[in-house]
Amino acid sequence: MQLVFRYLFLAQSYVDLALTDFNYILLVIATVFIAAGGYVINNIMDQETDAIAKPQNRVVGVTISETVAYNWYIGLTIVGVGIGFYLSNVIYKPSFASMFILVATLLYIYATSFKQIPVVGNVVVALLLSSSILIIGLFDILPAVDVDNRFRMKEAFDIIIHYALFSFLINWIREIVKDLEDMDGDYQSGINTLPIAIGIQKTKLMVGILTVIAIGILVYYVNSNFFELDYVVYYAMLLILGPLLYFGLKLLNATTKKEFHQLSVVLKVILFFGILSVAVIVYNLKLANA
Repeated sequence: MQLVFRYLFLAQSYVDLALTDFNYILLVIATVFIAAGGYVINNIMDQETDAIAKPQNRVVGVTISETVAYNWYIGLTIVGVGIGFYLSNVIYKPSFASMFILVATLLYIYATSFKQIPVVGNVVVALLLSSSILIIGLFDILPAVDVDNRFRMKEAFDIIIHYALFSFLINWIREIVKDLEDMDGDYQSGINTLPIAIGIQKTKLMVGILTVIAIGILVYYVNSNFFELDYVVYYAMLLILGPLLYFGLKLLNATTKKEFHQLSVVLKVILFFGILSVAVIVYNLKLANA
Protein backbone atom coordinates (compact mmCIF):
# COMPACT_ATOMS: atom_id res chain seq x y z
CA MET A 1 0.00 0.00 0.00
CA GLN A 2 2.74 2.47 0.92
CA LEU A 3 4.64 1.51 -2.24
CA VAL A 4 1.55 2.37 -4.32
CA PHE A 5 1.48 5.90 -2.88
CA ARG A 6 5.20 6.42 -3.38
CA TYR A 7 5.72 5.07 -6.88
CA LEU A 8 2.28 5.31 -8.51
CA PHE A 9 1.24 8.63 -6.98
CA LEU A 10 3.97 10.82 -5.48
CA ALA A 11 6.76 9.90 -7.91
CA GLN A 12 4.39 10.32 -10.87
CA SER A 13 3.13 13.68 -9.58
CA TYR A 14 6.61 15.22 -9.65
CA VAL A 15 6.45 16.53 -6.10
CA ASP A 16 9.58 17.00 -4.01
CA LEU A 17 10.21 14.07 -1.68
CA ALA A 18 12.17 14.02 1.57
CA LEU A 19 13.18 10.35 1.57
CA THR A 20 15.50 8.53 -0.80
CA ASP A 21 14.24 5.25 -2.24
CA PHE A 22 16.33 3.36 0.31
CA ASN A 23 14.97 5.34 3.25
CA TYR A 24 11.42 4.98 1.96
CA ILE A 25 11.87 1.21 1.87
CA LEU A 26 13.05 1.49 5.48
CA LEU A 27 9.82 3.37 6.29
CA VAL A 28 7.83 0.51 4.78
CA ILE A 29 9.88 -2.04 6.73
CA ALA A 30 9.38 -0.12 9.99
CA THR A 31 5.63 -0.02 9.38
CA VAL A 32 5.47 -3.72 8.52
CA PHE A 33 7.59 -4.77 11.51
CA ILE A 34 5.55 -2.78 14.03
CA ALA A 35 2.31 -4.07 12.50
CA ALA A 36 3.67 -7.63 12.57
CA GLY A 37 4.60 -7.17 16.23
CA GLY A 38 1.04 -6.05 16.90
CA TYR A 39 -0.27 -9.10 15.07
CA VAL A 40 1.91 -11.40 17.19
CA ILE A 41 0.90 -9.87 20.54
CA ASN A 42 -2.73 -9.98 19.44
CA ASN A 43 -2.41 -13.70 18.66
CA ILE A 44 -0.79 -14.30 22.04
CA MET A 45 -3.70 -12.64 23.82
CA ASP A 46 -6.26 -14.32 21.55
CA GLN A 47 -5.24 -17.93 22.16
CA GLU A 48 -8.42 -18.84 24.02
CA THR A 49 -10.70 -17.10 21.54
CA ASP A 50 -8.93 -18.54 18.49
CA ALA A 51 -9.15 -22.05 19.96
CA ILE A 52 -12.93 -21.68 19.69
CA ALA A 53 -13.43 -19.44 16.66
CA LYS A 54 -10.46 -20.36 14.43
CA PRO A 55 -8.87 -23.59 15.72
CA GLN A 56 -7.44 -24.46 12.30
CA ASN A 57 -5.60 -21.12 12.08
CA ARG A 58 -3.92 -21.17 15.49
CA VAL A 59 -0.16 -20.63 15.54
CA VAL A 60 0.75 -19.50 19.06
CA GLY A 61 0.57 -22.43 21.44
CA VAL A 62 0.42 -24.91 18.56
CA THR A 63 3.13 -24.25 15.97
CA ILE A 64 5.28 -22.04 18.21
CA SER A 65 5.36 -21.60 21.97
CA GLU A 66 4.11 -18.50 23.75
CA THR A 67 7.69 -17.67 24.82
CA VAL A 68 8.94 -17.73 21.23
CA ALA A 69 5.98 -15.58 20.18
CA TYR A 70 6.82 -12.99 22.85
CA ASN A 71 10.43 -12.91 21.63
CA TRP A 72 9.21 -12.30 18.08
CA TYR A 73 6.92 -9.52 19.31
CA ILE A 74 9.72 -7.78 21.20
CA GLY A 75 12.21 -8.16 18.35
CA LEU A 76 9.86 -6.92 15.62
CA THR A 77 8.71 -3.95 17.69
CA ILE A 78 12.22 -2.88 18.72
CA VAL A 79 13.52 -3.05 15.13
CA GLY A 80 10.48 -1.16 13.78
CA VAL A 81 10.70 1.62 16.37
CA GLY A 82 14.50 1.76 15.96
CA ILE A 83 14.16 2.35 12.22
CA GLY A 84 11.57 5.02 13.04
CA PHE A 85 14.12 6.82 15.23
CA TYR A 86 16.68 6.67 12.41
CA LEU A 87 14.28 8.05 9.79
CA SER A 88 13.09 10.83 12.10
CA ASN A 89 16.67 12.05 12.40
CA VAL A 90 17.25 11.69 8.66
CA ILE A 91 14.46 14.21 7.97
CA TYR A 92 15.57 16.41 10.92
CA LYS A 93 12.30 15.79 12.76
CA PRO A 94 13.43 13.73 15.79
CA SER A 95 10.08 14.27 17.52
CA PHE A 96 8.38 12.29 14.71
CA ALA A 97 9.84 9.12 16.26
CA SER A 98 7.08 9.43 18.84
CA MET A 99 4.59 8.32 16.19
CA PHE A 100 6.24 4.90 15.94
CA ILE A 101 6.28 4.60 19.73
CA LEU A 102 2.62 5.64 19.90
CA VAL A 103 1.55 3.10 17.27
CA ALA A 104 3.49 0.28 18.95
CA THR A 105 2.03 1.22 22.34
CA LEU A 106 -1.53 1.36 21.03
CA LEU A 107 -1.12 -2.04 19.38
CA TYR A 108 -0.10 -3.52 22.73
CA ILE A 109 -2.87 -1.79 24.68
CA TYR A 110 -5.40 -2.85 22.05
CA ALA A 111 -4.40 -6.50 22.36
CA THR A 112 -4.43 -6.44 26.16
CA SER A 113 -7.43 -4.22 26.96
CA PHE A 114 -8.95 -1.98 24.24
CA LYS A 115 -10.18 -5.01 22.29
CA GLN A 116 -12.64 -5.77 25.09
CA ILE A 117 -14.21 -2.29 25.01
CA PRO A 118 -17.05 -2.07 22.42
CA VAL A 119 -16.46 0.52 19.66
CA VAL A 120 -13.18 1.74 21.21
CA GLY A 121 -11.25 -1.32 20.05
CA ASN A 122 -12.67 -1.05 16.53
CA VAL A 123 -11.83 2.65 16.29
CA VAL A 124 -8.27 2.13 17.58
CA VAL A 125 -7.53 -0.55 14.96
CA ALA A 126 -9.00 1.59 12.18
CA LEU A 127 -6.88 4.56 13.30
CA LEU A 128 -3.73 2.45 13.43
CA LEU A 129 -4.32 1.06 9.94
CA SER A 130 -5.01 4.49 8.46
CA SER A 131 -1.89 5.88 10.15
CA SER A 132 0.21 3.78 7.75
CA ILE A 133 -1.02 6.13 5.00
CA LEU A 134 -0.76 9.35 7.00
CA ILE A 135 2.84 8.57 7.94
CA ILE A 136 3.77 8.86 4.24
CA GLY A 137 2.79 12.52 4.26
CA LEU A 138 4.58 13.20 7.52
CA PHE A 139 7.88 11.62 6.49
CA ASP A 140 8.02 12.05 2.70
CA ILE A 141 6.10 15.26 1.97
CA LEU A 142 6.06 17.57 5.00
CA PRO A 143 9.87 17.79 5.47
CA ALA A 144 10.30 18.73 1.78
CA VAL A 145 7.89 21.70 1.84
CA ASP A 146 9.35 25.13 1.10
CA VAL A 147 8.08 28.51 -0.09
CA ASP A 148 8.30 27.59 -3.77
CA ASN A 149 6.49 24.25 -3.69
CA ARG A 150 4.04 24.88 -0.84
CA PHE A 151 0.86 24.83 -2.94
CA ARG A 152 1.76 21.69 -4.89
CA MET A 153 2.85 19.88 -1.74
CA LYS A 154 -0.38 20.85 0.04
CA GLU A 155 -2.39 19.27 -2.77
CA ALA A 156 -0.43 16.02 -2.45
CA PHE A 157 -0.68 16.04 1.35
CA ASP A 158 -4.43 16.68 1.19
CA ILE A 159 -4.90 13.62 -1.02
CA ILE A 160 -2.90 11.54 1.46
CA ILE A 161 -5.19 12.75 4.26
CA HIS A 162 -8.33 11.99 2.22
CA TYR A 163 -7.17 8.44 1.54
CA ALA A 164 -6.25 7.97 5.19
CA LEU A 165 -9.79 9.01 6.16
CA PHE A 166 -11.27 6.62 3.59
CA SER A 167 -9.08 3.84 4.96
CA PHE A 168 -10.17 4.65 8.51
CA LEU A 169 -13.88 4.47 7.66
CA ILE A 170 -13.70 1.22 5.67
CA ASN A 171 -11.44 -0.42 8.26
CA TRP A 172 -13.79 0.67 11.05
CA ILE A 173 -16.68 -1.02 9.24
CA ARG A 174 -14.56 -4.12 8.63
CA GLU A 175 -13.50 -4.40 12.27
CA ILE A 176 -17.15 -4.40 13.35
CA VAL A 177 -17.98 -7.05 10.72
CA LYS A 178 -15.08 -9.16 12.02
CA ASP A 179 -16.60 -8.90 15.50
CA LEU A 180 -19.85 -10.22 14.04
CA GLU A 181 -17.90 -13.07 12.45
CA ASP A 182 -16.08 -13.95 15.70
CA MET A 183 -19.05 -13.41 18.00
CA ASP A 184 -19.30 -17.01 19.27
CA GLY A 185 -15.63 -17.27 20.21
CA ASP A 186 -15.60 -13.81 21.81
CA TYR A 187 -18.71 -14.64 23.86
CA GLN A 188 -17.25 -17.88 25.18
CA SER A 189 -13.99 -16.09 26.01
CA GLY A 190 -15.77 -13.29 27.87
CA ILE A 191 -14.78 -10.55 25.40
CA ASN A 192 -17.45 -7.84 25.31
CA THR A 193 -17.47 -6.75 21.66
CA LEU A 194 -20.16 -4.57 20.07
CA PRO A 195 -22.38 -7.44 18.79
CA ILE A 196 -22.33 -9.02 22.25
CA ALA A 197 -23.07 -5.70 23.97
CA ILE A 198 -25.96 -4.50 21.79
CA GLY A 199 -26.94 -7.52 19.69
CA ILE A 200 -26.50 -8.56 16.06
CA GLN A 201 -29.34 -6.49 14.57
CA LYS A 202 -28.30 -3.20 16.20
CA THR A 203 -24.69 -3.85 15.20
CA LYS A 204 -25.76 -4.49 11.62
CA LEU A 205 -27.74 -1.24 11.72
CA MET A 206 -24.63 0.64 12.82
CA VAL A 207 -22.60 -0.99 10.04
CA GLY A 208 -25.35 -0.06 7.58
CA ILE A 209 -25.29 3.59 8.69
CA LEU A 210 -21.49 3.74 8.36
CA THR A 211 -21.76 2.16 4.90
CA VAL A 212 -24.30 4.78 3.78
CA ILE A 213 -21.95 7.49 5.08
CA ALA A 214 -19.05 5.92 3.14
CA ILE A 215 -21.13 5.81 -0.04
CA GLY A 216 -22.23 9.43 0.41
CA ILE A 217 -18.67 10.63 1.00
CA LEU A 218 -17.37 8.69 -2.01
CA VAL A 219 -20.03 10.07 -4.39
CA TYR A 220 -19.51 13.62 -3.12
CA TYR A 221 -15.72 13.39 -3.31
CA VAL A 222 -15.62 12.01 -6.84
CA ASN A 223 -18.27 14.46 -8.05
CA SER A 224 -16.54 17.45 -6.46
CA ASN A 225 -12.96 16.68 -7.48
CA PHE A 226 -12.88 14.31 -10.45
CA PHE A 227 -16.18 14.74 -12.31
CA GLU A 228 -14.38 15.62 -15.56
CA LEU A 229 -11.95 12.68 -15.32
CA ASP A 230 -13.86 9.87 -17.01
CA TYR A 231 -11.50 7.03 -16.09
CA VAL A 232 -11.57 8.03 -12.42
CA VAL A 233 -15.37 8.24 -12.38
CA TYR A 234 -15.81 4.86 -14.11
CA TYR A 235 -13.20 3.23 -11.88
CA ALA A 236 -14.76 4.58 -8.69
CA MET A 237 -18.29 3.62 -9.69
CA LEU A 238 -17.39 0.11 -10.86
CA LEU A 239 -14.69 -0.98 -8.40
CA ILE A 240 -15.45 1.00 -5.24
CA LEU A 241 -19.06 2.17 -5.21
CA GLY A 242 -20.35 -1.05 -6.81
CA PRO A 243 -18.77 -3.34 -4.18
CA LEU A 244 -19.93 -0.97 -1.41
CA LEU A 245 -23.52 -1.23 -2.63
CA TYR A 246 -23.14 -5.01 -2.90
CA PHE A 247 -21.79 -5.10 0.65
CA GLY A 248 -24.75 -3.09 1.93
CA LEU A 249 -27.29 -5.34 0.24
CA LYS A 250 -25.65 -8.58 1.42
CA LEU A 251 -25.41 -7.19 4.95
CA LEU A 252 -29.21 -7.03 5.20
CA ASN A 253 -29.63 -10.81 5.23
CA ALA A 254 -26.26 -11.89 6.67
CA THR A 255 -26.61 -14.04 9.79
CA THR A 256 -23.92 -16.75 9.71
CA LYS A 257 -20.19 -16.71 10.43
CA LYS A 258 -19.50 -17.63 6.79
CA GLU A 259 -21.62 -14.75 5.47
CA PHE A 260 -19.92 -12.20 7.74
CA HIS A 261 -16.52 -13.55 6.65
CA GLN A 262 -17.50 -13.04 3.01
CA LEU A 263 -18.53 -9.46 3.80
CA SER A 264 -15.15 -8.89 5.46
CA VAL A 265 -13.44 -10.08 2.26
CA VAL A 266 -15.57 -7.68 0.19
CA LEU A 267 -14.35 -4.81 2.36
CA LYS A 268 -10.73 -5.89 1.82
CA VAL A 269 -11.37 -5.77 -1.94
CA ILE A 270 -12.88 -2.29 -1.59
CA LEU A 271 -9.80 -1.13 0.33
CA PHE A 272 -7.48 -2.60 -2.30
CA PHE A 273 -9.20 -0.91 -5.22
CA GLY A 274 -9.69 2.25 -3.20
CA ILE A 275 -5.96 2.62 -2.57
CA LEU A 276 -5.11 1.67 -6.16
CA SER A 277 -7.41 4.43 -7.43
CA VAL A 278 -4.71 6.99 -6.63
CA ALA A 279 -2.75 5.65 -9.62
CA VAL A 280 -5.83 6.01 -11.84
CA ILE A 281 -6.19 9.64 -10.75
CA VAL A 282 -2.59 10.42 -11.73
CA TYR A 283 -2.95 8.62 -15.07
CA ASN A 284 -6.21 10.39 -15.94
CA LEU A 285 -4.80 13.79 -14.96
CA LYS A 286 -1.81 13.23 -17.26
CA LEU A 287 -4.14 12.36 -20.14
CA ALA A 288 -6.28 15.42 -19.46
CA ASN A 289 -3.23 17.71 -19.43
CA ALA A 290 -1.54 16.14 -22.45
